Amino acid sequence: MTSLETELKAFIIETLNLEDVNVDDIDSEEALFVDGLGLDSIDALELGVALQKKYDVRIDAKNEDVKTHFASVRNLAKFIHASGREG
Repeated sequence: MTSLETELKAFIIETLNLEDVNVDDIDSEEALFVDGLGLDSIDALELGVALQKKYDVRIDAKNEDVKTHFASVRNLAKFIHASGREG
């Protein structure tokens, strides 16, 4: 697990007020939505806005890659790293 992945896990927990979840509960490859962590579309919007503010990344909801970027913590970390915008 990379430090960015750990940071993102904590960021997701804090941003979405996931009170009963800690960093160790989230696997970097685990799906963030539906069967994985169980986030929903409202969570996706909140998380997207927060990620744009914190990491200064551009998230285009019309881009088909967005689903891939938000599939897991690892994918989010790769997206942010590729954007050159780490913490």
